[in-house]
Amino acid sequence: MASRSLGGLSGGRGGGGGKKSLSARNAAVERRNLITVCRFSVKTLIDRSCFETIDDSSPEFNNFAAVLEQILSHRLKGQVTWFGYESPRSFWDYIRVACRKVSQNCICSIENMENVSSSRAKGRAWIRVALMEKHLSEYISTALRDFKTTRRFYEDGAIVLGEEANMLAGMLLGLNAIDFSFCLKGEGLDGTFPAVIDYTPYLKFEQSSDSISSDEEELRTFGSSDSESSTPENVGPPLIMDENSWFNKCKRVRQKYQLTLEQKGYLEELLRLRENQLSESVSQNKVLLQRIEDSDLAHKLEKEQLEYIIVELQDQLKSYQSLDQLSAEVSLSQASLDPSHSQEGDGKQDSLNFIGEGKEDTPSLLGLCGSLTSVASYKSLTSLKSNDCLASPTAEMTSPGLTPS
Repeated sequence: MASRSLGGLSGGRGGGGGKKSLSARNAAVERRNLITVCRFSVKTLIDRSCFETIDDSSPEFNNFAAVLEQILSHRLKGQVTWFGYESPRSFWDYIRVACRKVSQNCICSIENMENVSSSRAKGRAWIRVALMEKHLSEYISTALRDFKTTRRFYEDGAIVLGEEANMLAGMLLGLNAIDFSFCLKGEGLDGTFPAVIDYTPYLKFEQSSDSISSDEEELRTFGSSDSESSTPENVGPPLIMDENSWFNKCKRVRQKYQLTLEQKGYLEELLRLRENQLSESVSQNKVLLQRIEDSDLAHKLEKEQLEYIIVELQDQLKSYQSLDQLSAEVSLSQASLDPSHSQEGDGKQDSLNFIGEGKEDTPSLLGLCGSLTSVASYKSLTSLKSNDCLASPTAEMTSPGLTPS
């Protein structure tokens, strides 16, 4: 009895350890499967974007959204109510808190959406908006860096708490090169049912040659037992399957070829428009350069003309100053010859000096004075003075009142 109880106890302990190891293995396999499927879904999404626009009707996107939703919901803690019960949560509750630090985030806009009420629907709307903004990888990286919040929302063994989280942020970075177009009022935002992953596009089974030969032997055996007239050549399901597979491959290649031709035509048309725009811009650039050269030449000619005018004005100013000095010397010499006129000349000179003291000798005034004292006026003045001086003595000598009687 004692041995049996000890054996049962040891068996119980061994069973507990086996359960723990089995649960750990299952959690590791689940994490690895989700990360692998996520990588495959990202690759298929990038390949599909080369041929068509990605929207809600794309099966590749629907599968990727389901995979991402499963990853963010993996081992997510429930919300404890007042009565101690644990209600299920959506990954949107975690994203709403952990992604507040992202600059220009869309959290508030999604919270205020009228047609989206449930938490799961808001999370799906966030995935679509983040993809259209090309910031999904940034959101995930920011949320994973907030380790305290992540620990508060997820249990141990979750993908976002393991080493796979860094791989997830790196995989999502390639989606920034895709232009997405989603409608935020469609059926894809319905949060009533959970997302289901379709694994069939990522499963590929290749039958070995030994397995094919064994299948042929089995078919021959079954055919001979059913009817003696049947031959192995008449039975060929593997050949039919191969033909169907080759037909499907050829059909996909033809579709890709048609899409490539359409893209080629679009790119050629776009290239032609860009070449026309480039030629027009080059011609406009040439016209502008010619205008700049013409304006520079006109400015140079105008500058040279202004410099020539300045030099000529300076020469005229010097000549006027020399004429003023000459007229002053002549007036002084005449005043020394005629004392009676010297007093008048002194009075005039004093008045001129008084006027000159009230004004500054600027080049403009000097030029004006020089223009007034021209050569013609100077000659007329001297001739008049000389005639007056010569006429006064003769008049006295020939006057009848002064002749001696």
